[in-house]
Amino acid sequence: MSKNQHTKGVIMAVIAATLWGVSGTCGQFLFQQRHISVEWLMSVRMLGAGTLLLLIALLRGNKDISQIWQNPSSRKKLLFFGIFGMLTVQYTYFAAIKQSNAATATILQFSGPVFIALYFALWRGKRLRPLDYSAILLAVLGTFLLVTHGNIHTLNISPLAFALGMASAISLAIYTLLPIPLLKHYSALSVIGWGLFIGGLVMSLIKAPWHPDGIWDVYTYAGTAFVVILGTLVPFYLYFKAVQLIGGQKASLLTSAEPLSAAVIAVAWLGVSFQAIDWLGALLVIATVFMLSLRKAEEQA
Repeated sequence: MSKNQHTKGVIMAVIAATLWGVSGTCGQFLFQQRHISVEWLMSVRMLGAGTLLLLIALLRGNKDISQIWQNPSSRKKLLFFGIFGMLTVQYTYFAAIKQSNAATATILQFSGPVFIALYFALWRGKRLRPLDYSAILLAVLGTFLLVTHGNIHTLNISPLAFALGMASAISLAIYTLLPIPLLKHYSALSVIGWGLFIGGLVMSLIKAPWHPDGIWDVYTYAGTAFVVILGTLVPFYLYFKAVQLIGGQKASLLTSAEPLSAAVIAVAWLGVSFQAIDWLGALLVIATVFMLSLRKAEEQA
C-alpha cells in the first residue's frame, strides 16, 4: 500500500467518526429543542440513508444487492441483522441521547467492545488475558465516573438514560457480530444498506416518516438533513472505504474520534455541562478500545 493510500484511509476513518459524533449532537438538538420524536427521526434516517447506500451499490454494479435475498440462510441473517442489529443499536443510542446528551450517550455506547470481549470469553470459550481484564476494569471505572461523578449515592444522569446507554453498548456488540457471516460473502455496502432499509421499514410501522412531529424551521430541516446525509450515508461509506485501505483494526481504532467530537460539539454548541471528571471517564472508556485492539494485534502477530 502506498503512503498516500494509507493517509487517505486514515483521513476517511477520522472524518467518518467525527461525522457520527456530530450527528448525535444534531439528534440532541432535534429532540430537546425542536421536540422531534426519536421514532420519526430513526425511520427517516434509516430509510433515507439505506436507500441511498443501495443506490450507490447499484451504480457501482454490485450484483449482490439482489443475490443476498436469493439464499434462504442469507435472507434470514439479513432480516435478523436489520431488526436486532441495525435498528436496535440506532434506536437505543438516539433514545439515550434524548434522555441525557450526545456526549454521555456516545461514550456509554463506546463500551460496546467490552461486551464483545465478554461474549467471546463466556460463549466461545476464549480465555481472557490480563489486558482484557484491565480493559474491562477501565470501562467500568470510566462509566462509573461518567454516571456518578465518583459519588456512589448520586447519579449524574437519569436511571433511564443510563439503562439506554448500556443497552446501546450491548446493541453495538450485537450489531458488530451479527453481519460477520454476511460480510464474508457480500459487499459491506449491500449488507449495511439493506440493514438500514429494513430497520427503517420496521420503525416506519411505529412512526411513519410522512407524519413528522415537532417544531419545523430552517434549523430543523438542516439538522434532519445532516443526520441522514452527513451523519449516516457519508460516514458509513467513508468508513468502509477506509477499511479497504487501512484494514478494520486501524479503522476501528480511529473511530475514537466519535465520542470526542460528540463531547466537544455538545459542549460548544448546546452548552452541555462536561466537567473534568466527565473527560476522565470518557478517556478511560475510549482507552478500552485501544487495549482490546492491542490484544487483536498480538493474536494476529
